[in-house]
Amino acid sequence: MLPTASARVVIIGGGIIGCSVAYHLGRMGWTDVLLLERHRLSSGSTWHAAGLVGQLRTSANITQLLGYSVDLYDRLEQETGLATGWRRVGGLRLACYADRWTEVRRQATTAKSFGLEMHLLSPREAREMWPLMTVEDVVGAAFLPTDGQASPSDITQALAKGARSAGCGAWSLIRAASSASGS
Repeated sequence: MLPTASARVVIIGGGIIGCSVAYHLGRMGWTDVLLLERHRLSSGSTWHAAGLVGQLRTSANITQLLGYSVDLYDRLEQETGLATGWRRVGGLRLACYADRWTEVRRQATTAKSFGLEMHLLSPREAREMWPLMTVEDVVGAAFLPTDGQASPSDITQALAKGARSAGCGAWSLIRAASSASGS
């Protein structure tokens, strides 16, 4: 039996995307939201995601969305009291041949046009950032200091708590219902 007979929004899947949708709807004042998950939150593809957060993409919209994600991750742990594992460690892009170096330099121009800070580095400067790296075949590198790494499962839990705190209180694990029907 589901916790409500009707809901304004029904979200299928309690991974990072589903919980993010619930979180953002809650922040917009939507409380009649039902999230359905067949196991536990983040038990699908979210639990094994690497958690790398690189912002620069060829699309301005996706780059802006990823920039928003970084801003959200910066405040989510403090807002919810749950650890997210978020760390702005930066992202290093390497070029090991001339064509790739041309591409990385173009990415730096694109980053600047999107308002992202990106530094072009020599192989020696890249190795100073990551001393374990062998740079004999590296032509050049680029560093985005605002990229980072997070724990997708922890972010999912923090988003879920934020959604609940905003009034999105209807959550249902549907495993019992599917088990009862023989699925």
